[in-house]
Amino acid sequence: MHTFWTACGHQHLTPNERGWLVPSPDYWRLWLQRPEMALVPESCKEETRLHQALLETPLMQVLPARLKAFKDDDARENYELFLRFRDDVQNAGSLESAYMGWIQSGNIQLPPLFIDVVVQAIVCHVLNAQDDAWIWRAAELLFRRQRITTEGGRVLSGDSDTLDNLQATGGLGEMGRLLMEGGAPLKAVDVKVLHQDNEDRYLSQREGLGRYAFLLDMTHEIQNELPHGLILKMVNARSGLKALSVVLARWVQHFLGVSVKIEPVQKVDDPAWRWHVGLDATATALLNDLYQGHALDAQRQQQLISLFTLRFDNPQDMRADVQGKPVYLGLAMNEQGLLKLKPQNLLLNLPLTRPA
Repeated sequence: MHTFWTACGHQHLTPNERGWLVPSPDYWRLWLQRPEMALVPESCKEETRLHQALLETPLMQVLPARLKAFKDDDARENYELFLRFRDDVQNAGSLESAYMGWIQSGNIQLPPLFIDVVVQAIVCHVLNAQDDAWIWRAAELLFRRQRITTEGGRVLSGDSDTLDNLQATGGLGEMGRLLMEGGAPLKAVDVKVLHQDNEDRYLSQREGLGRYAFLLDMTHEIQNELPHGLILKMVNARSGLKALSVVLARWVQHFLGVSVKIEPVQKVDDPAWRWHVGLDATATALLNDLYQGHALDAQRQQQLISLFTLRFDNPQDMRADVQGKPVYLGLAMNEQGLLKLKPQNLLLNLPLTRPA
């Protein structure tokens, strides 16, 4: 198994008979070492005692009275959330069972960070033994918000938090932030598009800022203008959209146990359009409008990054009324150019013969 993404704790999870991930005590110890839970000089005595006790016995029961004794309200809330999260997973028996319980409830009581870290660990397991850099980079879309930009006719996806941090600090951390606030000029940080020339460097990165500092090309095709006004269209052999299609198909297989093929398409021309799933909030609204026959203005059209077709390898896995029909997927950015993919939409909204 690849050793990067260790911060999500996948190395401390063991697959059960179904292939779903069961946490070990070390998984919970890793959570206690996260910045949100780690002790700081200001930690009170009761927080320090509880933290040390949980490191020794991660599954110990904690009475509410112990948390009430905390002097810091934020620390108390962090522990309450962690303990709720821990108990949900333990009671469910696996990360996947807990995740399905959260998303099916429609009322997730945990911060997005918890859900994203769980998704990251599951994705890391799903992609075990995979060595394609584009597939790993596309997988980041399932748990990291992206900023979409267009450059030279290409659609590029970059990690939003990383790009914001680089812009604010010049890649020099807190020192860079202070220099920029003082008006000192900083050399622009060179963020690379993932390419054959740097794929090894991408795969060799582990954690930290550099881990997410690669852009993913999500262009459908490349156009080359030739003499005499001719335009040659070439399929993008290293398309992030194709890589994302692989990740999403494996995600569906892992959770739902059904085999599907997903392919990116530039348009949908289907008078018998029967079913669609938006992969994010913006795409859901766009597809609903298109399905109902509403025209999209130019601005909303530009927000659409890609469409996909999803086909079941076994049509018997589909509901009888749509059996054999393609399911159309949409991916879009919001008005600020941000994309937050919701992988749970594929688990909740596919037309399955049996419910998820």
